[in-house]
Amino acid sequence: MDSRRTWEAVGGRCRRPDAPTRSTGGMPALPRRLWPRGYLFAITGIAVGMAGLVALGALAERISRFIEGGHRFVLGQISVAGAGIGSGAGFTAGGLLPRRTLEAIRAVPGVRVVQAQVMVPVDPATSELFSINQELVLGVDLTVPTPNRNYPTLPVARGRFLAPADRGRAVVGADFAAARGLRPGDRLRVGDRELEVVGILERLLTAPDRFAIVPLEDARDLWLALDPTVRFLFAPGGPVAREDLNTGAAVGWAPGVDADALAARIRREVPGVNVAPPGEVARRLAASTVFFTWLLAGVGGIGLLVGGLSLSNTMAASMFERLRDFGIKQALGATDVQLLGEVLRESLVVSLSGGVLGTLLALGAGVAVDARAAQAGQQLFLFTGRLLAFAVAFAAALGVIAGTYATTRILRLPPAEAIRRGA
Repeated sequence: MDSRRTWEAVGGRCRRPDAPTRSTGGMPALPRRLWPRGYLFAITGIAVGMAGLVALGALAERISRFIEGGHRFVLGQISVAGAGIGSGAGFTAGGLLPRRTLEAIRAVPGVRVVQAQVMVPVDPATSELFSINQELVLGVDLTVPTPNRNYPTLPVARGRFLAPADRGRAVVGADFAAARGLRPGDRLRVGDRELEVVGILERLLTAPDRFAIVPLEDARDLWLALDPTVRFLFAPGGPVAREDLNTGAAVGWAPGVDADALAARIRREVPGVNVAPPGEVARRLAASTVFFTWLLAGVGGIGLLVGGLSLSNTMAASMFERLRDFGIKQALGATDVQLLGEVLRESLVVSLSGGVLGTLLALGAGVAVDARAAQAGQQLFLFTGRLLAFAVAFAAALGVIAGTYATTRILRLPPAEAIRRGA
């Protein structure tokens, strides 16, 4: 039997034709050939490195989704607040926005709908300066349609949304509900008022996840209880009527109207208001997060570079440990194509095994951490389909690169030299 037939007869393994066959404990031949032996350390190292990369990617996906959701929310409406500084919060932070001002805004050409709002913090002791996503009570006028073009209706996961006739009821965001263990039918206490929870919103991964949405009249009551200055103005004989108790308004525009141009027109024609054009708010939001975005991108890029080099080195080192085996196979007549096929097969199996195991480790750890963070109404990680697909593709690419590199180095050596170095 010639050397090439000897190589083929043993299925690519280094064994003399007359050598006895070792027992495999009944393992079928195909799984034995597909699963390379002696790579447990390499698979473990790849899994640990891949788990870190996937966890970092899931954190980046969560932050990106939050920023995208914020852009979508602010670009869907023109936010208007009363001039000055009041106890309001969020997009409509400012002074009073009285009824006559709302009527003046409605009269501006191009305005389709104006929805009066009251937005106050759930916990007045919590400063929004120290919270990227503060818990807020949002009171809305349910007698007019929602003006936000990108969120004409907020999707409800359980229960129902508010009806125009509702009083003393609330619909809460997913994170708001998770932090308190709320379900439809539960009672929610805000300040000195108790509200019935009638619905839980779907998780939007943006600001409304931490909102408690209530009818406008209930929010006015909460604002009166919160702000002694407003109570003084609203006292009998005071200058403020109940219809004037608004911290802001959401303005929708008619079809074909430029939102930023309409915001500028409202600013010119209606005195005593702070107007936030959607484009300007989006630019400010992007500017406020650009440093963090670039920081995360830089950390992710360095992680991919260092992790990729480390994982490739682990894979290549594992291949070089078998240098003697490959030298023997060359001596027995294995061709360059046969060696390349074997090395690529083994490197792909090892890298994909480590990649899948690392992804599962990151998923398990991320779910556990998010379960803990959910008690505070937070979500840190977002494992998307594109992230998981990238992890698997990245692991496969590492296997191909490491296998090709190792094979190229091995084939440069004569069989006798490879055997000597691997001894």
